[in-house]
Amino acid sequence: MNQTSVSPSPSEPPSPHEPHRWTGRDLAPPIPPKQPRRRPWINALLFIATIATTTLFGSLHYEGFVSDFDGVAQSPVLLWHGLWYSVTILAILGAHEFGHYFACRYYRVDASLPYFLPAPFLTGTLGAFIRIRQPIPTKRILFDIGVAGPIAGFLVAVPALFLGLSLSRVLPLPEDFVGLSLGEPLLFRFAAWFIWGSAPDGFSLNLHPVAFAAWFGLLATALNLFPIGQLDGGHISYAALGGRSTLVTVTTAFSVVLLTFHSSSWIAWAVLMVVMLVASGPQHPRTLDHHVPLDDNRRLIAIAALAIFVLCFTPAPIEFAGPAGQ
Repeated sequence: MNQTSVSPSPSEPPSPHEPHRWTGRDLAPPIPPKQPRRRPWINALLFIATIATTTLFGSLHYEGFVSDFDGVAQSPVLLWHGLWYSVTILAILGAHEFGHYFACRYYRVDASLPYFLPAPFLTGTLGAFIRIRQPIPTKRILFDIGVAGPIAGFLVAVPALFLGLSLSRVLPLPEDFVGLSLGEPLLFRFAAWFIWGSAPDGFSLNLHPVAFAAWFGLLATALNLFPIGQLDGGHISYAALGGRSTLVTVTTAFSVVLLTFHSSSWIAWAVLMVVMLVASGPQHPRTLDHHVPLDDNRRLIAIAALAIFVLCFTPAPIEFAGPAGQ
């Protein structure tokens, strides 16, 4: 006769009169909590799409560069010429987001790979972001994760800026020129003066696509360093100032609204700031060590982040030049 041994059901504990038979299930470690579903193919598809859009618009920027303000390209323009812009801007945005990502990995904070966002207009991209899937427990960790991105992106943008400006040209500006005028952050002005000196009246800098990508990288760095909400600057401000960061947030948001009267290019950003404050409130979520001040070394890094913001900020990022802008 064949005999079959049946283990007791988990809902039916073994009889106290019978010795318990240990099974593989008893000796196995407890089942870990279910992890969020990973979809790296989404990151890959968005990255490929962003390469395509930035390369396409990069080729248009290159065509504008070789036309020397007169609308006629002086040499043939191929799609691969767009890589001048595409590689530069993706390197800056990628360094920024991987700065956050590797800081999260260092502190074992669960975070996604970067999501790059393609766009069907001037820049070819809306930037990039990562998803942090768990609360950040301490100010020190919050600060390090928040500041790592802007510093990493800035370190890539600076050499790209000097390279791009060295590839640019100073040319006479046609009297009937119609186009876009880019605001010049302090760092951009210094680099242009260092390479080209002061441009004579009636002349303008014809930006190489690498320089335009670096300019956009500086602007993106400044926008992320605004001390508001869940932006990098908001994390840095809260970690450095604690509860006083709420006043900084409200003051900054009001200042952005005022900037819309100086330049219409701030309207979209001001609307985004207001929506962000309405959705999440002016107060930054507290960490477990809310009342513990940040250490001196990180305070110095916070001052350095403020200096980067000042160097990258411009009060009028994009304006129309020529008769259309008058």
